Formats: sequence, C-alpha cells, structure tokens
Amino acid sequence: QVQPVESGGGLVHPGGSLRLSCATSGYTRSFSTMDWYRQYPGKQREWVTTITNTDSTAYADSVKGRFTISRDDTWNTVFLQMNSLKPEDTAVYYCVVVTALRRFWGQGTQVTVSS
Repeated sequence: QVQPVESGGGLVHPGGSLRLSCATSGYTRSFSTMDWYRQYPGKQREWVTTITNTDSTAYADSVKGRFTISRDDTWNTVFLQMNSLKPEDTAVYYCVVVTALRRFWGQGTQVTVSS
C-alpha cells in the first residue's frame, strides 16, 4: 500500500453525524502517528486530530468535544467519529500516516454539512 484510503464522507444536516474510516494496512508498526486533516477550498490543509502509536490523542480546538479519533486493534483502520456537525466542518478530510521517512496522504473524502 502506498496511500491510505478514506471513506465515509457525505452530506449531512447541521447537528448530524458521520464516521470516516481510513484504511491504513501496510503501515502497521512502522508509523509514529495517524492523523486527520481537512481542507477548505482555496486554503491550506488544517490539522484536525492525531492518534499516536502509543494511543495518545489530540484535537484541534474547533472540534474538541465533537470529534473522536480511534483505531482498530491491528491499526489497520483509523476512524473519525464526527458528531454535532456544523456548516463550518464542510471540507475535504484527509487521513495521513506519518512514518520516519514521510507522510502518506489519502485522496480525501468530502464532508458537506448543509441544511
């Protein structure tokens, strides 16, 4: 595997929920962190959340209390549970696997929050 694969994006109403998945098979035991970023049109990617290989987590202030990052027992899949979604959460969400050599970016999945 040369690229993580995201899934689960879509259109939801404000206040709704989505769960994004990131298939990370092939990076197990060689990574330092697995992260989620998001990108608004015309802007740089911004960091959303991180889970480390020791299970520490961190969140951007904009999503604290609403988003949760987690992973399966083998680290083959990382999840982003997104609750209480706001229109400001509309973006392309990217999964990133960070190793000693480089960051591996997924293709992104679109999340749209609109009434």
